Amino acid sequence: MPQPTSSDVHVNRPLTNISVAYLQDQNEFIADKVFPNVPVTKKSDSYFIYPKGQWFRTDAKKRAPATESAGSGYPIETGTYAADVQALHKDVDDQIRSNADQPINLDADASEFVTRGLLLRKEKDFAAKYFKTSLWTGHADYTPSPLWDGTNPTPIKNIRDIILAIKKVTGIRPNKFVLSEDVWNVIQDSADFIDRIAYTERKIVSVELLAAVLDIEKVLVAGAVENSANEGATPTMASLFTKDCLLVYAAPRPSLMLPSGGYTFSWTGYLGASPQGLRMKRFRMEPIASDRVEGEMAYDQKVVATDLGCFFNNCIS
Repeated sequence: MPQPTSSDVHVNRPLTNISVAYLQDQNEFIADKVFPNVPVTKKSDSYFIYPKGQWFRTDAKKRAPATESAGSGYPIETGTYAADVQALHKDVDDQIRSNADQPINLDADASEFVTRGLLLRKEKDFAAKYFKTSLWTGHADYTPSPLWDGTNPTPIKNIRDIILAIKKVTGIRPNKFVLSEDVWNVIQDSADFIDRIAYTERKIVSVELLAAVLDIEKVLVAGAVENSANEGATPTMASLFTKDCLLVYAAPRPSLMLPSGGYTFSWTGYLGASPQGLRMKRFRMEPIASDRVEGEMAYDQKVVATDLGCFFNNCIS
């Protein structure tokens, strides 16, 4: 039976700290900023789901003297998660290390390189999991007419109308709007937006002003860019998010009693992993005369309540 090695048991804390700091500084990545992160000690398990119907009806009745109060309750359903481990490494060759100038910290650089790769993987998973048609049911997939880069568009009215539509069918008002940089660039110049902030003191468009106009908690611009070419080939650069948006309710924190469009379950029980399920290791690869910096991130991005969101498909041409 295989036995754990020293590199499995020991996680390199300084490199993990570098990675966590780098993770927090990456503004273009939004996968960890939309839905609550749920640290879990098991790789896979179940979680509770509370059906919304019972929370928006009442069995309360007038109580006569010496009688019991009216009774009610709600069923509890369950869902499951499985936090897969995503991994990447960067080798630091002895010859390169020996020839490096003193200010260059090759291990820290390798840690940041690996972390960025893991974050890009997580961002791609987020796009594939949540940014797609035929998923969200709070309002049917929506394509504005006219398009927001067309003639006389009304993006603010369109978004507000769907915010209200989702609230009417769920009792909950969406609080986050995620849009691509391409769509954000269009909205910034839209008269439907500009006219509403014409008298603000700042007179500078921002996601905070858009959130204020929409009366929601947060607007997030998804700006991750990916090179889809193979290693060594001419780069093929493109944005992960292009013409689409997501309007959704995300709970402010993980809770058994709070609904949320989604959760990210991060496996913190994975031998020293961070709250994001991240761990960094550094170990010797003697056959190739190198030190290996390896990162792992274990998570599962789950859709929990499809009726708390709406997908805006092809908002611009």
